Amino acid sequence: MSKRNFLAILGLLAAASFGLSAQQEQRKSPHESTSITLNGNKITITYGRPSLRGRKAVGGSLAPFGQVWRTGADEATKLTTGADLTIGDLKVPKGSYALFTIPENDHWTLIVNKTADQWGAFSYDSSKDLGRTQMKVTKLSSPVEEFTISLKPASGNSATLTMSWENTQVSALIKAM
Repeated sequence: MSKRNFLAILGLLAAASFGLSAQQEQRKSPHESTSITLNGNKITITYGRPSLRGRKAVGGSLAPFGQVWRTGADEATKLTTGADLTIGDLKVPKGSYALFTIPENDHWTLIVNKTADQWGAFSYDSSKDLGRTQMKVTKLSSPVEEFTISLKPASGNSATLTMSWENTQVSALIKAM
C-alpha cells in the first residue's frame, strides 16, 4: 500500500470517527444498555437517560402522571430477550419489544409493545401492545439525577427490573421460562 493510499484511508477513518462522536454529542441524553443472563439466555434493555437538570420529572412535564411515557429519552426503550419471560404477571415471548410506562403516584403500569423500533411515544399504538403489568413504587430519600434502568439477579431464574429517577423507584420481577 502506498503512503498516499494509507494517508487517505487514515483521513477517512478520522473523519468517520469525528462524525460518530459529533452525533453522540448532539444527543442531550446519553444512551445506555443493561443486561442480565437468565437460564442461559441474555436479556437486554437499551434506553436513553434523561437528566433532571433542575426540572420536575416524575409527575411533571417529563414523565406526567396518567400518560404513556417513552420510559427514557429519544427512541422508545427497547427490551430484547432470548428467553420467554414473565414480567410481573405478563407473559413475554422471546423477541424484541418497546417498553413504555404510565407513571402514577402509587404505582406504574409497564407496557410491552410489539413495535420494538419507534421514536419516543409519538406513534405509540395501544393496539400493538403485547400487554401491561403493574410496577411497585418506592419513594427514594435522595434524588437520582439521570434516569436509570437496572436488571439485578433475584432468586432462581429471575431478576428485578428497576427504574429510578428523581425520588421515585419502580420495580417488577422478571422470570425466565
